[in-house]
This record gives sequence, C-alpha cells and structure tokens, in this order.
Amino acid sequence: MKHFLCLIGLFCTVQGLMAQNPENKIRELGISLPAPSAPVANYVKYVKTGNLVFLSGHGPAKADGSYITGKLGRDLTIEEGYAAARQTGIGLLTTLKAAVGDLNKVKRIVKVLGMVNCTESFADQPKVINGFSDLMVAIFGEKGKHARSAVGMNALPMNMAVEIEMIVELED
Repeated sequence: MKHFLCLIGLFCTVQGLMAQNPENKIRELGISLPAPSAPVANYVKYVKTGNLVFLSGHGPAKADGSYITGKLGRDLTIEEGYAAARQTGIGLLTTLKAAVGDLNKVKRIVKVLGMVNCTESFADQPKVINGFSDLMVAIFGEKGKHARSAVGMNALPMNMAVEIEMIVELED
C-alpha cells in the first residue's frame, strides 16, 4: 500500500508540474508575447541579482507601441482598468522571458507594486490590479500568488492607466 501511495503521489506531482508549465499555459490562453521593447529613459527593464529578478515599471502597451491611457474614475471603468493591468502583465512576462529565457525557471512571483492613474475619489485600485494578479495565477498557478500593493496615483508617465513593477524569484 505504501508503494502504491508513493506512485500516486509521484503521478500527482508530475501531473501538477505539467499543469503549471507557464510556457504552455500562455499558449493555451491564446496569449502571444510581443518582442521586448527598449527602455524609454536612462534605466534598464530588469536587474538580476542572485536568484531574484527586479522588473522596472511597465505600462499597458498596445501592439502599436502606444499605451492604454486615462484616469480611472473619470476616463476609464474598472473593467477597462482591469484589462489595462492584464495587458501590463503580458508586457512584464515579455521582459521576464527575455531576462530568464524560459518561464519555467520562475519559482515564485514574490512582490508586485500596482499603480493606478486615478481621480482623488477613486478607491477601487485593488479591483484594477486584479487584472494583473489574476493573469499571474492563471499562468503560474500557486507560484503566481504574490504579495502586492495597489495604490492610486495622481499621474503616471504618458498618462498610462496603470504601471506595475514586480520582483520574481527563480529556481536555484
């Protein structure tokens, strides 16, 4: 019986690892990662130190290179902000893949800072940044769950709707 349970456990572990393959999950979700863009100022898109990758703030870039813009609570709905945060997540995944080569090297999405361009009275920043967080969990499973801050900003560069940065731990 003990050996049978070990085999079941091994099968479940292998099955779980296969189900959590982020490269496959991205394809299953119909997401194509665009080519990484260059920084727009004097900084780098990521820094690797030890087994951590720090990704600079990214905005919701569209295919043509422009951004989803506007203030939540005035120009954009929560749903539009959610979509902008999700789009920002795709851009961050593009940069992360360029940094590490294979998203299967991700041990954990550790920390996320989500900034929402919003009016003074807008108070649903977490609902907006859920667009990013939900995407990370869909792609990485438990490894995608992260510590997070979701804050409102008076303004963001180029009037972007959101800006998100993250810290990722890699497998040893």
